[in-house]
Amino acid sequence: MSGKERLPIFPSRGAQMLMKARLKGAQKGHSLLKKKADALQMRFRMILGKIIQTKTLMGEVMKEAAFSLAEAKFTTGEFNQVVLQNVTKAQIKIRTKKDNVAGVTLPVFESYQDGTDTYELAGLARGGQQLAKLKKNYQSAVKLLVELASLQTSFVTLDEVIKITNRRVNAIEHVIIPRIERTLAYIISELDELEREEFYRLKKIQDKKRIARAKADAAKAALIAEGKLANENAANMLDEGDEDLLF
Repeated sequence: MSGKERLPIFPSRGAQMLMKARLKGAQKGHSLLKKKADALQMRFRMILGKIIQTKTLMGEVMKEAAFSLAEAKFTTGEFNQVVLQNVTKAQIKIRTKKDNVAGVTLPVFESYQDGTDTYELAGLARGGQQLAKLKKNYQSAVKLLVELASLQTSFVTLDEVIKITNRRVNAIEHVIIPRIERTLAYIISELDELEREEFYRLKKIQDKKRIARAKADAAKAALIAEGKLANENAANMLDEGDEDLLF
């Protein structure tokens, strides 16, 4: 195992407990990020489906609006100058809200109508019905455009966040957790080796003590055979007997 495949740490009991805590934290973080990625993917697919539906509907609405514009021009004539002269402020406005998906903030655009148009008198002479239809169709088109812009913005934002989250999930799963596991295995193997060395050292010490004890017993036996140790014991016994006689 090379040094690059594990963390540079001194093998000890404290380091083992630290690595176990880090491994547990990494596994917990991986689980949470995986759940976050799944939630974002689910919302991403839902937004994608809405975008497809809105674009399909947008084509139909824009086609209807273009036809109504042609009908209004055919019936009323050129009315662009009348509209431009009377329009002073926007009738349809946009406000922004925020949506939270698994900790990710998504902007949401909403359209609302502020007042009435300033060219409501246009079409009184002729073509009033076609102009009303034209207004209605283009209002629907603008609302769909705002909704589509909101969906597209959320789509792009979620796409970036999902890529970042997946990179983090893969990094934790394939880099961080294996490295911590290899470090933990290294610490355990080193501690086992130290225990084996300590056991071998204690065994050698016991063997040396046993040999020293055997040598001492042999020397004692030699002294007893020579009579030196027996005479000393006898003298001690006589001394003890004299003390008993005094009493």
